Amino acid sequence: MTRRDITPDGAPCWIELFTTEPDQSRPFYCDLFGWQSQETSADYGGYVNFTKDGAMVAGSMANDGQSGAPDGWSVYLAVPDIEAAAAAVPAHGGNVMMPPMQVMELGSMAIVADPGFAAIGMWQPGTHKGIQLVAEPGAPAWFELHTRAYEPSVAFYREVFTWPAHTMSDTPEFRYTTYGEGDDALAGIMDGTGHMPEGSAGVWSIYFAVADADEALAEIKRLGGSVRSGPDNTPFGRLAEVADPTGITFRIVAPNTD
Repeated sequence: MTRRDITPDGAPCWIELFTTEPDQSRPFYCDLFGWQSQETSADYGGYVNFTKDGAMVAGSMANDGQSGAPDGWSVYLAVPDIEAAAAAVPAHGGNVMMPPMQVMELGSMAIVADPGFAAIGMWQPGTHKGIQLVAEPGAPAWFELHTRAYEPSVAFYREVFTWPAHTMSDTPEFRYTTYGEGDDALAGIMDGTGHMPEGSAGVWSIYFAVADADEALAEIKRLGGSVRSGPDNTPFGRLAEVADPTGITFRIVAPNTD
């Protein structure tokens, strides 16, 4: 298993399911990925942590509608100084949606929007270090921003989150920048101008690793989810976009089939 104790600064360190229907969505992910759910104390507002073989992989918060935010998966990036990172956001074309706040001894969080209006979380670790298992079946494997504001977004993540940005491709058909390079890459930014509707906000997507894409898709449908697109063999694996029974979307990735 690919376990880690700490996330490099600027890289995805936590993912969170925000849902108005936790009784439907949470069992779905546990059944699909072999997760265990752990309720926290009332001090944390009913937050749920998901583990896989004892390693932390994700969290979940019930959406009571008060924030106005839609259901969905969100991504948090690790920062060493959350106050400084949040203060840098406006100067680089973003805005602070939720200012930094302390989450008891666990760490500090903030939510910001990048120049393409994609929401992204910040997390300064305390006792909660974040995801402990990656790139294994049942764990998050890749994190990807699709945005029509490609160049300003790349600059934003480079400056605010100190990304070691690497231009993987820069053709009119496929513009893509990664955090890190090659096998060391931890996330990506894709120019979505060609496939995203004009005026649409950027969005972060999470890819979960599975051993076999076709078997996983059959299980997703059996559990009440749906397939939005794919599966397709690509240079990066066999990919598909899917939704859980409540309509929350995510992606899966597996080795290509022959």
